[in-house]
Amino acid sequence: MSAVRISSFAAAFALLALAAAAQTPAAPDQPRLMTGLEPGVAVQPVMDQSIFAHLIFNQLEGRFGGSNPEFRWEGQGWIGTDYDKLWIKSEGTLQGGALEDGQHQFLYSRAITTYFDLQGGLRSDSDSRPTRNWAAFGIQGLAPYFFDLEVTGYASSQGHLAAKLEASYELLLTQRLILQPQIEVNVYSKADRARLLGPGFSDIDTGLRLRYEFSRKFAPYLGVVYEGKLGQTANFAQRAGESTGDFRFVFGVRIWL
Repeated sequence: MSAVRISSFAAAFALLALAAAAQTPAAPDQPRLMTGLEPGVAVQPVMDQSIFAHLIFNQLEGRFGGSNPEFRWEGQGWIGTDYDKLWIKSEGTLQGGALEDGQHQFLYSRAITTYFDLQGGLRSDSDSRPTRNWAAFGIQGLAPYFFDLEVTGYASSQGHLAAKLEASYELLLTQRLILQPQIEVNVYSKADRARLLGPGFSDIDTGLRLRYEFSRKFAPYLGVVYEGKLGQTANFAQRAGESTGDFRFVFGVRIWL
């Protein structure tokens, strides 16, 4: 990826980080009297139009074992109100000086229920391989039994379709020690040889991480992950001399701003 692209993504995340760090609770408006009510009854104004910002890196980790060590990040941030938000999501892997699996999304989000948001926007696959751009449409939220869930569909101008499922769950062993299983699966409708992607289920990234929260904003962790390529994608990887599946140990930190 060019330095310009890396700089643009870094700048976008930096802006969200500054907004989140500088965010202070808004001073409450003075209670005001509403006509039609009993004299002296004060009604507090609804605060759902306040602007907030949030940035979290769920994965900032080194992965060891398998063919080569890796560094992986996965983060997302938003700015907006309780109902309307602008999101940035980014993930990728650095291995042997090359950037792999770079996915960056720019989305508008609208709350449709108490627990789920409807999202739409753009995704750009920008890394060491040819860039691909997609329209994105999906949902994100908290599923029954408190599973964090993201399901997103994509369509490209070349007529390709894709989908991604991401899910995780937090099991509190203590108030600070948390075990988190996680899974990500990608599906493509057509092959893309330039990006070593085959049709159907292409890859899976799943793992189990144990973190200790010194605070909600800072939590180092360790764990084990499996990253594997499936079907025709695995065949493309073999021909390119790449691994089709590895178990790896991970060490990293979760940061919340």
